[in-house]
Amino acid sequence: MAARTVSPSTVPGPATERDESGEQDRTADRTTDGGTSLAEGATGTQEPAASRGNTSIAGGVVEKIAGLAAREVPGVAALGGSLSRTLGAVRDRVPGGRSNVSRGVKVEVGQKQTAVDLDVVVEYGVPITEVAHEVRENVIAAVERMTGLEVVEVNLSVVDVRLPDEEDAEEEARVR
Repeated sequence: MAARTVSPSTVPGPATERDESGEQDRTADRTTDGGTSLAEGATGTQEPAASRGNTSIAGGVVEKIAGLAAREVPGVAALGGSLSRTLGAVRDRVPGGRSNVSRGVKVEVGQKQTAVDLDVVVEYGVPITEVAHEVRENVIAAVERMTGLEVVEVNLSVVDVRLPDEEDAEEEARVR
Protein backbone atom coordinates (compact mmCIF):
# COMPACT_ATOMS: atom_id res chain seq x y z
CA MET A 1 0.00 0.00 0.00
CA ALA A 2 1.45 3.39 -0.95
CA ALA A 3 2.06 5.96 1.78
CA ARG A 4 -0.17 9.00 1.57
CA THR A 5 1.11 12.48 2.46
CA VAL A 6 -1.36 14.55 4.52
CA SER A 7 -0.84 18.23 5.06
CA PRO A 8 -1.70 19.42 8.60
CA SER A 9 -3.43 22.48 7.16
CA THR A 10 -5.96 20.44 5.20
CA VAL A 11 -7.06 18.01 7.90
CA PRO A 12 -8.36 19.04 11.32
CA GLY A 13 -6.97 17.10 14.25
CA PRO A 14 -3.51 16.35 15.53
CA ALA A 15 -0.54 17.81 13.73
CA THR A 16 1.39 15.20 11.77
CA GLU A 17 5.09 15.23 11.13
CA ARG A 18 7.38 12.76 9.44
CA ASP A 19 10.32 11.24 11.24
CA GLU A 20 13.63 10.33 9.59
CA SER A 21 12.23 7.08 8.14
CA GLY A 22 9.31 8.90 6.52
CA GLU A 23 6.73 7.50 8.98
CA GLN A 24 4.10 9.84 10.35
CA ASP A 25 4.48 10.98 13.95
CA ARG A 26 0.93 11.62 15.19
CA THR A 27 1.99 12.61 18.69
CA ALA A 28 3.20 16.06 17.69
CA ASP A 29 2.00 18.74 20.11
CA ARG A 30 -0.07 21.72 19.17
CA THR A 31 -0.13 24.99 21.02
CA THR A 32 -3.51 26.39 22.03
CA ASP A 33 -4.33 30.10 22.12
CA GLY A 34 -3.29 30.29 25.78
CA GLY A 35 0.20 29.07 24.96
CA THR A 36 -0.19 25.68 26.65
CA SER A 37 1.19 22.76 24.69
CA LEU A 38 -1.32 19.91 24.53
CA ALA A 39 -1.32 16.59 22.74
CA GLU A 40 -4.74 16.51 21.11
CA GLY A 41 -6.86 13.39 20.85
CA ALA A 42 -5.95 11.30 17.85
CA THR A 43 -8.36 9.56 15.50
CA GLY A 44 -8.12 6.27 13.71
CA THR A 45 -8.03 2.62 14.61
CA GLN A 46 -4.22 2.57 14.78
CA GLU A 47 -4.15 5.06 17.67
CA PRO A 48 -4.30 3.92 21.34
CA ALA A 49 -7.85 3.81 22.71
CA ALA A 50 -6.98 6.17 25.58
CA SER A 51 -6.14 8.99 23.18
CA ARG A 52 -9.38 8.88 21.18
CA GLY A 53 -12.14 11.34 22.11
CA ASN A 54 -12.82 13.84 24.88
CA THR A 55 -14.02 13.56 28.46
CA SER A 56 -16.39 16.08 30.03
CA ILE A 57 -17.38 16.09 33.70
CA ALA A 58 -20.80 17.41 34.70
CA GLY A 59 -21.18 19.87 37.53
CA GLY A 60 -23.40 17.43 39.42
CA VAL A 61 -20.53 14.94 39.58
CA VAL A 62 -18.21 17.50 41.14
CA GLU A 63 -20.99 18.57 43.56
CA LYS A 64 -21.45 15.01 44.80
CA ILE A 65 -17.73 14.43 45.25
CA ALA A 66 -17.29 17.73 47.11
CA GLY A 67 -20.37 17.12 49.28
CA LEU A 68 -19.22 13.66 50.34
CA ALA A 69 -15.67 14.88 50.99
CA ALA A 70 -16.90 17.78 53.14
CA ARG A 71 -19.17 15.52 55.21
CA GLU A 72 -16.22 13.21 55.98
CA VAL A 73 -14.52 15.93 58.04
CA PRO A 74 -15.07 15.66 61.81
CA GLY A 75 -16.94 18.71 63.10
CA VAL A 76 -19.14 19.11 60.01
CA ALA A 77 -22.71 18.47 61.15
CA ALA A 78 -24.44 19.06 57.80
CA LEU A 79 -24.34 21.00 54.56
CA GLY A 80 -26.90 23.49 53.33
CA GLY A 81 -28.97 26.30 54.78
CA SER A 82 -31.84 25.70 57.19
CA LEU A 83 -34.52 25.66 54.47
CA SER A 84 -32.66 23.21 52.24
CA ARG A 85 -31.92 20.97 55.24
CA THR A 86 -35.60 21.01 56.25
CA LEU A 87 -36.79 20.16 52.76
CA GLY A 88 -34.08 17.53 52.47
CA ALA A 89 -35.17 15.93 55.75
CA VAL A 90 -38.73 15.66 54.42
CA ARG A 91 -37.48 14.18 51.14
CA ASP A 92 -35.29 11.68 53.04
CA ARG A 93 -38.34 10.37 54.94
CA VAL A 94 -40.42 9.74 51.82
CA PRO A 95 -40.35 6.03 50.94
CA GLY A 96 -37.95 5.50 48.07
CA GLY A 97 -36.40 8.94 48.61
CA ARG A 98 -32.65 9.32 48.66
CA SER A 99 -30.55 11.78 50.56
CA ASN A 100 -29.12 14.58 48.46
CA VAL A 101 -25.34 14.54 48.94
CA SER A 102 -24.95 17.74 46.92
CA ARG A 103 -27.23 19.78 49.22
CA GLY A 104 -25.37 22.97 50.18
CA VAL A 105 -22.81 22.59 47.38
CA LYS A 106 -22.48 24.80 44.32
CA VAL A 107 -19.75 24.44 41.70
CA GLU A 108 -18.52 26.08 38.54
CA VAL A 109 -16.83 23.64 36.19
CA GLY A 110 -14.61 24.58 33.27
CA GLN A 111 -12.59 22.38 30.95
CA LYS A 112 -9.59 22.20 33.29
CA GLN A 113 -10.61 23.96 36.51
CA THR A 114 -13.43 24.07 39.03
CA ALA A 115 -14.49 26.26 41.95
CA VAL A 116 -16.58 25.01 44.88
CA ASP A 117 -18.90 26.89 47.26
CA LEU A 118 -20.14 25.13 50.41
CA ASP A 119 -22.78 26.08 53.00
CA VAL A 120 -21.64 24.31 56.17
CA VAL A 121 -23.20 23.62 59.56
CA VAL A 122 -20.57 22.90 62.20
CA GLU A 123 -20.85 21.10 65.53
CA TYR A 124 -20.88 23.31 68.62
CA GLY A 125 -17.48 23.48 70.32
CA VAL A 126 -15.24 22.74 67.34
CA PRO A 127 -12.76 25.37 66.12
CA ILE A 128 -14.43 26.65 62.94
CA THR A 129 -11.18 27.76 61.28
CA GLU A 130 -9.66 24.29 61.75
CA VAL A 131 -12.76 22.58 60.37
CA ALA A 132 -12.78 24.97 57.39
CA HIS A 133 -9.10 24.21 56.72
CA GLU A 134 -9.71 20.44 56.85
CA VAL A 135 -12.80 20.71 54.63
CA ARG A 136 -10.81 22.63 52.01
CA GLU A 137 -8.00 20.09 52.04
CA ASN A 138 -10.36 17.11 51.84
CA VAL A 139 -12.53 18.59 49.09
CA ILE A 140 -9.55 19.66 46.98
CA ALA A 141 -7.86 16.27 47.33
CA ALA A 142 -11.02 14.30 46.48
CA VAL A 143 -12.10 16.43 43.51
CA GLU A 144 -8.63 16.65 41.97
CA ARG A 145 -7.94 12.93 42.47
CA MET A 146 -11.26 11.75 41.04
CA THR A 147 -11.79 14.27 38.23
CA GLY A 148 -8.34 15.51 37.28
CA LEU A 149 -9.70 19.08 37.42
CA GLU A 150 -7.68 21.75 39.19
CA VAL A 151 -9.64 23.16 42.14
CA VAL A 152 -8.94 26.89 42.10
CA GLU A 153 -10.92 27.71 45.26
CA VAL A 154 -13.17 26.25 47.92
CA ASN A 155 -15.32 28.90 49.61
CA LEU A 156 -17.04 27.98 52.86
CA SER A 157 -19.97 29.79 54.37
CA VAL A 158 -20.70 28.65 57.93
CA VAL A 159 -24.48 29.04 58.05
CA ASP A 160 -25.28 27.44 61.41
CA VAL A 161 -23.94 25.72 64.51
CA ARG A 162 -25.56 22.48 65.62
CA LEU A 163 -26.06 22.39 69.37
CA PRO A 164 -25.81 19.09 71.24
CA ASP A 165 -29.55 19.03 72.11
CA GLU A 166 -30.52 19.58 68.43
CA GLU A 167 -29.09 16.18 67.47
CA ASP A 168 -31.35 14.34 69.91
CA ALA A 169 -34.47 16.14 68.66
CA GLU A 170 -33.79 15.11 65.04
CA GLU A 171 -33.16 11.46 65.94
CA GLU A 172 -36.38 11.24 68.00
CA ALA A 173 -38.49 12.76 65.22
CA ARG A 174 -37.14 10.32 62.67
CA VAL A 175 -38.23 7.11 64.40
CA ARG A 176 -41.65 6.78 66.01
